[in-house]
Amino acid sequence: MPGLLRGVARTAVVAGTATAVSNRVSRRQQGRWAAQQEQEYAAPPPPPAAAPAPAPAPAASDMSSKIDQLKQLGELRDQGVLTDSEFEEQKRRLLQA
Repeated sequence: MPGLLRGVARTAVVAGTATAVSNRVSRRQQGRWAAQQEQEYAAPPPPPAAAPAPAPAPAASDMSSKIDQLKQLGELRDQGVLTDSEFEEQKRRLLQA
């Protein structure tokens, strides 16, 4: 019988320790979650995003530079260096910039 009581007592101690640790972990997690929620609610809402500024009109020198580049692309296409699809792609990129 003494061995049985010792086993039961050991089991009770282990179970009690496990319960105490589990409760402490639960309380700590609840405290962290509560702090996170307080921070979320305490933080001011972000300011509304400003509308993007309109793109400036291209300058005359910028336009002439694009025209020169388009002429160069056309010459490369005529020489066979660029295919028609490559030419169209490069032209599209140039005009979008």
